[in-house]
Amino acid sequence: MTTKSLLSTTIQSHGFLRTHKTLFSIQSLNPFHQFKNSNGLQCCLLNTKSLPFTTTTTTTSSSTKFCTKSVLSETQYEKKPYSKIGANSIGPIPPEQLLNVVEIAAKTGAEVVMEAVNKPRNISYKGLTDLVTDTDKTSEAAILGVVGKNFSDHLILGEEGGLIGDSSSDYLWCIDPLDGTTNFAHGYPSFAVSVGVLYRGKPAAASVVEFVGGPMCWNTRTFSALAGGGAFCNGQRIHVSKTDQVERSLLVTGFGYEHDDAWATNIELFKEFTDISRGVRRLGAASVDMCHVALGIVESYWEYRLKPWDMAAGVLIVEEAGGTVTCMDGEAFSVFDRSVLVSNGILHAKDNKIIVVGAFWS
Repeated sequence: MTTKSLLSTTIQSHGFLRTHKTLFSIQSLNPFHQFKNSNGLQCCLLNTKSLPFTTTTTTTSSSTKFCTKSVLSETQYEKKPYSKIGANSIGPIPPEQLLNVVEIAAKTGAEVVMEAVNKPRNISYKGLTDLVTDTDKTSEAAILGVVGKNFSDHLILGEEGGLIGDSSSDYLWCIDPLDGTTNFAHGYPSFAVSVGVLYRGKPAAASVVEFVGGPMCWNTRTFSALAGGGAFCNGQRIHVSKTDQVERSLLVTGFGYEHDDAWATNIELFKEFTDISRGVRRLGAASVDMCHVALGIVESYWEYRLKPWDMAAGVLIVEEAGGTVTCMDGEAFSVFDRSVLVSNGILHAKDNKIIVVGAFWS
């Protein structure tokens, strides 16, 4: 069975039934007027009279604003109840025990990264610009060792190694052994080790070890969260910001390696939010971006074309810090979706009126 088909089976076994639907009908979006720009992208004019702010442009009246509208490459998942516990499950693991192993696993991977961070990198390529280093692989192997030693019957999804274990397990570990490999390769301080575990399809525990500082002065800070138990950074409780205006917000986004329609759409969103906020950052590591929302130093983060290992840990940390997590269309989120929009919660409704909601590509 291929990794792709096994992942499809795993998605279904973890409580999600694949269904495809049109997310929105453009004609039904009352504030929008449909058209295509010079690059052929599906776009719209957004009537901003109903928004919490007004803007002006050189090409439209003061009551409208240009927004890019494009199709989200999404597969929606219809949640269904579990009929039975996984074949190798022995029942729910005590939450504190689960979190302890998650934190040990993330810190073990981080030790590998720290050992390599100031040394020459052996770089190879998964794509034209998508890097992988020996450190990615060594870090993942170290994390797998921790998980396997403690929970040999669990299923693991790693960025480098794919799916390992029994797909009937109630637990799915999502591991990014080095999130932000390109930054790591350049010595740019925005990368992390991310470990999240799902119980029956829902995030249960998470830990992200972020690397801070820079060449010759590297350090780390550790984020962790337990479902229903709050979010922490280096052992101290953290909470999202209370900023309630987009104009006073610092935002962050990311761009995938595929220069496709989603990438082009996000370029337009980047431009628009740069105009109406205090700035939009692009740091290059999804788990770091989400932890920064949880820490309260940025107000919102969005990105297309993500994978479960990019999001499983970060989304739980944001939610436990008091934030809100949805897909880019505002629908309920699962880590098997391809887009994410997170915010401090206060801004989320406002973001959804501007961050475009619809998609029609398959």
